Amino acid sequence: MKQQLFTEFCDQLLKVSSSIRFVGIADDTGSLLSISERKALKPLLNQQQTEQYAITAATRQYTRLRWQRTLGKVDYACSIYEKLIRANIPITDANNRLAYVILITFDIGTDNFHQIVTKKIIPLIRKSKGTFLKEKLKKNQ
Repeated sequence: MKQQLFTEFCDQLLKVSSSIRFVGIADDTGSLLSISERKALKPLLNQQQTEQYAITAATRQYTRLRWQRTLGKVDYACSIYEKLIRANIPITDANNRLAYVILITFDIGTDNFHQIVTKKIIPLIRKSKGTFLKEKLKKNQ
């Protein structure tokens, strides 16, 4: 059930824009739970590199969350590389503890990626956040 939930969610986010290359969801330790890739995509990273990136993304989110009390809530973090644009979106629980990280990559040159993330992707994440956090509680029991 949990795997299907995460896979369907990644597939749903992938459909938000044709400029989205990759969507993944990792838990608070950076373990990838599911990924979706655009059809006919030639990935820039292999599976092991993608798994390492997920661990790094989760670690970075912990650092960002530490500064929220002073700087305010993190909506998402973005990196623009020569070959793609990356956005990482934290999902936190009521105590502001990291539960999951959504990993998304866009084609380079996607000028409206901020609007896609803030107006389309984040609302979908907020809609599913309760379900994800319930899954996290089940796992921890």
